Amino acid sequence: MTLVEVHTEINADLQTCFDLARDVDFYQNSLEKPNEIPITGKISGLVEKGDYVTWETNHLILTQHLTLKVTEFVNPVLFVDEMVKGDFKYYRHEHIFKGNANKTLMTDRFYFEPPYGVIGKLFNKMFLEEYMRKLLIARNKALKIKAEDIAERKKKTQEVSIKPGEIIQL
Repeated sequence: MTLVEVHTEINADLQTCFDLARDVDFYQNSLEKPNEIPITGKISGLVEKGDYVTWETNHLILTQHLTLKVTEFVNPVLFVDEMVKGDFKYYRHEHIFKGNANKTLMTDRFYFEPPYGVIGKLFNKMFLEEYMRKLLIARNKALKIKAEDIAERKKKTQEVSIKPGEIIQL
């Protein structure tokens, strides 16, 4: 079995990062060209424990259908999705979040085993493992940009907010 682990530091609060990571709409549009489309189950909004999503994916010139189930969920620090139907022999993706003030460390632990026996193992070592690492890094970069943009907008809104009864001098 292969483990790909990616750590991403984000200048945004824990809840914002957690919610973006489980947002089906954001996930679908997190790459330059959408390679994954939700076709059944939770096809929009935020996934919760027990939710299923079937994705039609197009990677490496192959179209596949992959059904994932959210099997563990602790808001806002962890959710896990696991394959219940698809081409992988094994698939488990742990999304782990640790927050400190307005900073979040997001860790992805992606465990997988390709199909096709020895040929699949060889393909994994030659290509697939690095492809999956780059895919996670690209998604996390998009999430970091979006979360930090949201955090900056929240900060600006708080800076200009007026408290009830406050007198403003011009």
